[in-house]
Amino acid sequence: MNKKIKMEAVDHLFQAILTLRTPEECYRFFEDVCTVNELLSLSQRYEVAKMLREKKTYLEIADKTGASTATISRVNRSLNYGNDGYDMVFTRLHNGSSD
Repeated sequence: MNKKIKMEAVDHLFQAILTLRTPEECYRFFEDVCTVNELLSLSQRYEVAKMLREKKTYLEIADKTGASTATISRVNRSLNYGNDGYDMVFTRLHNGSSD
């Protein structure tokens, strides 16, 4: 875990996010918390990560998502050397569980 972000305010934000129960609630909360561009950037990175896990090429990913090769490379680095957050979520979505 990145010690630069581990702080009480971030803990409070994550606790707030964990209270959300439906996609509609997520839309309502994140539209208030994020700018449109921030939300689109987050969703783009998530789509890039999914496509990298599906073994799509950088060109295919860039064409489909509009992400730059720099963004694709950063997401790829997170997938390979990060905290396994993407993989945890992908596994849970695939298995239909929250463990």
